[in-house]
Amino acid sequence: MTTVLALDIGGTKTTAALVDLEGDTARVRHHLTGPTPAAAGPDAVLDHAISLAREVRGKESVAALGVASAGVVTAVGTISHATSALPGWAGTDLVGTFTHRLDIPVAALNDVHGHAVGEARYGAGRGAHSILLVAIGTGIGAAHVIGGQPVVGVRGAAGHVGHLPVPEAQDIPCPCGRSGHLEGLASGPGILALAARFGVRDDAGPVTDGVRLAALARERSTAAAEAYRVAGFATGRTIGGALNLLDVERVILTGGVAAVGEPWRGAVLQGIEHEAMDVVSQTEVTTATAGTHAALLGAAAWAVDLIEEQGAQ
Repeated sequence: MTTVLALDIGGTKTTAALVDLEGDTARVRHHLTGPTPAAAGPDAVLDHAISLAREVRGKESVAALGVASAGVVTAVGTISHATSALPGWAGTDLVGTFTHRLDIPVAALNDVHGHAVGEARYGAGRGAHSILLVAIGTGIGAAHVIGGQPVVGVRGAAGHVGHLPVPEAQDIPCPCGRSGHLEGLASGPGILALAARFGVRDDAGPVTDGVRLAALARERSTAAAEAYRVAGFATGRTIGGALNLLDVERVILTGGVAAVGEPWRGAVLQGIEHEAMDVVSQTEVTTATAGTHAALLGAAAWAVDLIEEQGAQ
């Protein structure tokens, strides 16, 4: 058994964990989570993550540290681009900082890539040679995993399906600064905006909470259900196009929007059927099963892979 220290750094919270890896199994033995001090800047975020990591580690002997982080993570473990969720995060040297301050080997990757590795190896992707994980929540991202390894791209930026154009999003601003992208329409905030345009209200006025909107869609509001159907269909069209390009064995849906279920999920499947060529139209579509620690599991596995690769050289 190999024990690895893992970090999952997001704009809202940071989690540190001890992960035990043995064969094709992995488990989080101990973890701590705290709010990410994003507004205080990158140094504060790093200090907080290191404090959590040290507390979780204690006197435990660990083989490495695996880091799953928001932002685009380069091959050398630096952040090249990041959203406003982590102000000033671009330019942060994850591998250099953690190696120096924790004195252990470090490997870092994007959080969605880490999530996908966790699902591919220990969750809903078990038994599949290739998967496409699509995460739909505050934003929309994806990751392509082949043989347990994420396809991260030459710049570490692969998988931004939320920034593919869809007709339904025409003229809708996207958080990336462009317009007409899937994320502006079909992310959690995008669906709330769509619902507002459709006139969705409850007794207190316009609905500004995704949980409430989902409840309305299931209960009685045809307008709320239509917002989820429009967003789901556009998401499915994008996934169908990705299947035409990638021909993966399995699609895994995850994130807060994916947890809504119907009518969103049915619309996603309709969108896939509309866009995917016949040869890939029957690709299995399932939901994530590795849980909230999937990115930690993936980061830990990624770190062990790096150690083994370096040892073989």
